[in-house]
Amino acid sequence: MTFPIAEVALPIPKRALFDYSLAGFEHARIGARVMVSFGRRQLIGVIAGIKAQSGLAPEKLKAISALLDQESVFSEAHLTWLQWASQYYQHAFGEVLANALPVNLRKGAQAGVQEEVFYKATSQGQSLDDAELKRAPRQLAALQVLRQSQRSAKQLKDEFGSAVVNALLEKGLIESQCRTPEPDLTWPKRIKLADKPRPNLEQSLCITAIYNSGADYQCHLLEGVTGSGKTEVYLQAIEPLLLQGKQILVLVPEIGLTPQTVKRFEDRFGLKAGLLHSGLADGERLRVWQQARSGELGLIIGTRSAVFTPMKSPGMIIVDEEHDASYKQQDGWRYHARDLAVVRARLEKIPLLLGSATPSLESLNNALTGKYRHHLLRQRAGIAKPVHHSILDMKGQALDFGLARGLQGRIRQHLSNGHQVMLFINRRGYAPALICHQCGHVESCLRCDRSYTLHRGMNKLQCHHCGDAKSIPQRCPACSSDKLQPVGLGTEQLEDGLKTLFPGVSAVRIDSDSARGKDKLDKLLQAIDKGEHQLLIGTQILAKGHHFPNVSMVVVLDVDSALFSADFRAAEKLAQLITQVAGRAGRAHIQGELWLQTHHPGHPLLQDLLHNGYQHFARLALQERRFIHLPPFSYQGLFRVEANDARQAFDFLCQVREQIPQYPDLHLIGPLPALMEKRQGRFRMQLLLQSGQRTGIQQALAACLEAIEGLPLANRVRWSVDLDPQDFT
Repeated sequence: MTFPIAEVALPIPKRALFDYSLAGFEHARIGARVMVSFGRRQLIGVIAGIKAQSGLAPEKLKAISALLDQESVFSEAHLTWLQWASQYYQHAFGEVLANALPVNLRKGAQAGVQEEVFYKATSQGQSLDDAELKRAPRQLAALQVLRQSQRSAKQLKDEFGSAVVNALLEKGLIESQCRTPEPDLTWPKRIKLADKPRPNLEQSLCITAIYNSGADYQCHLLEGVTGSGKTEVYLQAIEPLLLQGKQILVLVPEIGLTPQTVKRFEDRFGLKAGLLHSGLADGERLRVWQQARSGELGLIIGTRSAVFTPMKSPGMIIVDEEHDASYKQQDGWRYHARDLAVVRARLEKIPLLLGSATPSLESLNNALTGKYRHHLLRQRAGIAKPVHHSILDMKGQALDFGLARGLQGRIRQHLSNGHQVMLFINRRGYAPALICHQCGHVESCLRCDRSYTLHRGMNKLQCHHCGDAKSIPQRCPACSSDKLQPVGLGTEQLEDGLKTLFPGVSAVRIDSDSARGKDKLDKLLQAIDKGEHQLLIGTQILAKGHHFPNVSMVVVLDVDSALFSADFRAAEKLAQLITQVAGRAGRAHIQGELWLQTHHPGHPLLQDLLHNGYQHFARLALQERRFIHLPPFSYQGLFRVEANDARQAFDFLCQVREQIPQYPDLHLIGPLPALMEKRQGRFRMQLLLQSGQRTGIQQALAACLEAIEGLPLANRVRWSVDLDPQDFT
């Protein structure tokens, strides 16, 4: 007797499906998870296809060990989308499917909502005279609740406590039972719309255009200056969809933005939002995934990987701060969440809203060429005024802790007016290097060929590239001198310096060191909102999307380090960063101002931003990209290789280059060392493919990857393919 054959996608870096017999599980569906034997391991894979025959001999064909799902864990559209993603990014389908599932499902947890313990009143409890519990009022209250309806164990214990529940059980007044709760789909009826501000003319035009475009697929790019009320446009655009019972998925770039975004959405609609980000426990992430899949959640808000969240009744996807580099996964499967959201919205036939004050050049080009609908918000919302931009020439200036003395007086003036001042430096720690003043020796990480960063508060030196750490030496290991001095400025040193320069003024530092720990960042941001701190020191964590109505001045201390970079996207990233940082000032009734400290005040990028703003810069940058044939006017794929031996990495890429077929308009650049050649003790090399046609890259990779996997060095080095690379370091 013959049995159907399952083509199983396994979570391994092999671009192949594996055949298993469905003997005993003939009813299995495509998209269901299965347990299979693979070598000496038991792996959980997903059935990607079912066929009648296999190319393997019957005696070599293994049967699946267990069927974990009776139905597919993916909808048909979801599975089609992930198949497209696997093909586009040239990544193993099994790993793509695994990445799209919560961790607990990858380990074999139940995909459906699990059974819960519920309590109900027994017949004795229903007929009991209330007077018998007059000395136990909480027990009586709990019993009266259960007389009306059943309650889950968690709900009952949260409300009345375990002692009350146990006492009622001992008296035989209540009893428990296990059952799978029915999905609660009544959330549209619980929507309680809060008062909303009246949109200005530009906002009204955006909201109307989005509404009139219909419920089918349309990608909208909302380009609005910082403080122009983009979130208000989001809220009013999704209101009719929520009232119709449609689900909304909102992506934000950082965990730090999640609490603020969640509060805005929950306060407006009176609904509990489902959260998805890396700071949650695996069980919490699975529960939100299940609730979104069953349709119990109307609002789902999360970071990059939340793009994979299933929705029973999808209504719209919103990608806030769509330009942010955090949406690009930088290891393993190197997908871009924004680009995946575009394709998902098209397949599910729902609108997509991309929002940013500083849109990526890729998205802006799509909008300017008509591929996306383009909406502009040129004015700040309410009575907020545009920020004044100024440049301070640092040449010849006396500096205290990296801050020019001329700006110190300006800061004091703002503080005396009762306002807050933000100082931005994108470098955490006390100092980026520790040097011997006697012989010039620099304490460096041998695994990365980079200097250690000094963290004086934690009394250690740490490499920010590989995480290696060591205690601060008392003497120079090269000459035994005790004259070790920090070089450069970091957030920790700036915080100490501001306490000296502005005694009695409360300063707070927000970076990945000070904000580490659950809810720590949220508490720091709440303290800022309450006015507990007047000087705010931070890195990019502080620059993205936060609303600080009392900040009137922003100072960017170190602009020069980003002006001269080998990365062709450096100018775009710097312009976005400066514009986003400037947007933290003057967001309410206060006039805001931005100061840039630089040794190169005449630099064309700074002058363009100062006088014309990001919109002009971005359109000029697009013209430059077109002229030199760089993205978005060409397409790139990048082979990345790491090896303990630099020669081995180079030789492997030379072999890769020989396997790549020659197509018209396909250019190969390399092998070349990465911008950061050594990291974590491994040497890193790259080979770049560039073409004027997206299909040129895809065809070349599809034709050669199988041969590359079979190269002798392929299993001796660590290599990957990155489509549309964003980072060359």
